[in-house]
Amino acid sequence: MKPATGAHAGTGIWLVQRATAVVLAVALPGLMAHFLLALPVDFSGWQGLFAPLWVRVLLLLTALALALHAWVGVRDIFMDYIHFTGLRLALYLAVIVTLAGSVVWLAAVLWGSA
Repeated sequence: MKPATGAHAGTGIWLVQRATAVVLAVALPGLMAHFLLALPVDFSGWQGLFAPLWVRVLLLLTALALALHAWVGVRDIFMDYIHFTGLRLALYLAVIVTLAGSVVWLAAVLWGSA
């Protein structure tokens, strides 16, 4: 028998899933329009595409929202289908490291000096 954790234990996770979906629905079309209108053909064009601060900030926030959205979905799948606790925790760790590492890597690329 599972211990009771309260009537609204999943409300916070549900709100994260919905909020990140809204962020993605708003940010992705704007970023896609910006990228498609620019159509860079060389390296300096690509650098110019990501030069504005608003593009870098919006892209990083979008990536963070995508990572959180993916985490909630994958977490729910693991909770439903991976019953062995040790395996589920190992998979949680692998997914968290991958998602967080991807967001950090994007930040390093966007704000790198190279």
